[in-house]
Amino acid sequence: MMNITRITRHLLLTHWQVNRAFPLETLNAIEQAIKASEAAHVGQIRFAVEGGLHSTPLSKGQSARERAIDVFSQLRVWDTEHNNGVLIYLLFADRDVEIVADRRIHAKVGSGGWKEICHGMEAAFKHGKYKSGVVNGIQAVTQHLKKHYPASAAGQNELSDKPVVL
Repeated sequence: MMNITRITRHLLLTHWQVNRAFPLETLNAIEQAIKASEAAHVGQIRFAVEGGLHSTPLSKGQSARERAIDVFSQLRVWDTEHNNGVLIYLLFADRDVEIVADRRIHAKVGSGGWKEICHGMEAAFKHGKYKSGVVNGIQAVTQHLKKHYPASAAGQNELSDKPVVL
């Protein structure tokens, strides 16, 4: 069944609204948080925010989770040497955060660990705290990556640290 309220919210959302929540200064802070994080471990983090879904996926009821998996693939987050890439994805129209992690790191952290981080970010977003919400989320992901993939001399940056606005 189609959710008319959700469809309307997605289709009426503008790039301006996303840019207001994620201005250049916030995107730069997110990029710096990712750089700092990756200095402490050999994992790879990407952050992507998408304003709203287009009409076809909306009419088919695509969830934020399903879309996050698509973005994980499109950004090639799965394509890391140690299978320890992590995507933090925000579907802005739904204020829904999803974390998709490559199989090796996901096996160590599990769905519950990722959901806890997502809920913390979503709580910050409800108060309009997008920058601190994302930076705190990155720091929480960092704790898992440091535990399971500590920094080594061999570590290299395999994925861009720049946030993606879709």
